[in-house]
Amino acid sequence: MILSKIAVIINGGAGCGYAPDWAQQLEAKFAAVGLDAAITLAQSGAEMIATAEQALRDGAPIVVAGGGDGTINAVASVVVGSGTPFGVLPLGTLNHFAKDLNIPLELDAAIANVAQGVPHQVDVGEVNGRIFLNNSSLGLYPDIVRDREKQQRRLGRGKWLAFSWALVAALRRYPFLSVQLTLNDAVHARRTPFVFIGNNEYLMEGLNIGERERLDGGQLSLYVAQRPGRLGLLKLALHALFGKLSQAKDFDVLTATDLEIATRHRRLRVATDGEVTVMNTPLQYRIRPAALDVIVPAPVKE
Repeated sequence: MILSKIAVIINGGAGCGYAPDWAQQLEAKFAAVGLDAAITLAQSGAEMIATAEQALRDGAPIVVAGGGDGTINAVASVVVGSGTPFGVLPLGTLNHFAKDLNIPLELDAAIANVAQGVPHQVDVGEVNGRIFLNNSSLGLYPDIVRDREKQQRRLGRGKWLAFSWALVAALRRYPFLSVQLTLNDAVHARRTPFVFIGNNEYLMEGLNIGERERLDGGQLSLYVAQRPGRLGLLKLALHALFGKLSQAKDFDVLTATDLEIATRHRRLRVATDGEVTVMNTPLQYRIRPAALDVIVPAPVKE
C-alpha cells in the first residue's frame, strides 16, 4: 500500500559528496518499502526548516530528517508538538539520537524502519525556546565548537583536525564560568569550566558513557564540576572511565523538570545538539514530555 507522499529532508550542504542522481536513488529505496517520498537535498538549516514547515502544511503523513544530530534537531524543531511521526536517517558522524533509540545506522535498514517501525513518544529538552534532542552545554564545549568552525572556515582544516586544535586551545585558556543554578526549589552557586544538561539521564560511568537508557523519563539531567583544574578534569574523565564518577568530589549530578542558569554575563554561548547559539541570560531550561513521535523499531515479539 502506497501512502501519500512523505517528506524526506536531507542535509545536502554537509560536504557528503552526494551523486547527482542520489535523490532519485533514495526515492527508489523508499518506493521499495512501499513509501512515496518527496526528497529535498537542503543546502542550509533555513531550507530544512522551511521545507519541514511546508510539509506539515501539506499534511505529510511522515516527516523524515537525514543527516547528523544538528540536522535531526533542525527538522525536529518544526515537527515537535505536531503529532506527525518523525523518521530519522542517521547520516552523520556520531548519530547519538538514533543510537539511543536503537534506530539502525545503515541506510537501507533505517529506510525500512521508517516504513515498518512504530511511533514512540520521546521527550524534548528546551532552552530559551530552542529545543535539543540530546543535550545542551555551556563553557568549554561551545568555545571549542566556535573555534573549530573558525578553523574550518579560515584554514580549511578537516572537522576532526580542527576540533583537536580547538580542544588544545580551549584547555590552554581554560576559562571558568560562575553560575547560579536554580532547580528543585534550591540554588547552587558553582564556578566551573562546563555545565552539561541532558534530555533525560546520561550514563556517566563505564564503557557506555554518553548513552541514555531512555528518552521518555520526563527529566532533565544536570552535570557540573566545581572548580576542577586541568588535572582535575583529567581525573574526572578517568573516574568516569573506570565507573567511579559517583565517588568523585565536587561533581554534581542532579535531575529536574526545569531549571534556571544565571551568570554575570548578559549573553552566553550555548550549545544545543552541537550547534552554538548566543542567548540572553538567565537561561530557562525545561523538559517537554512526550513532545515528539519518533519512528523506532517495533518490539521483537517473543
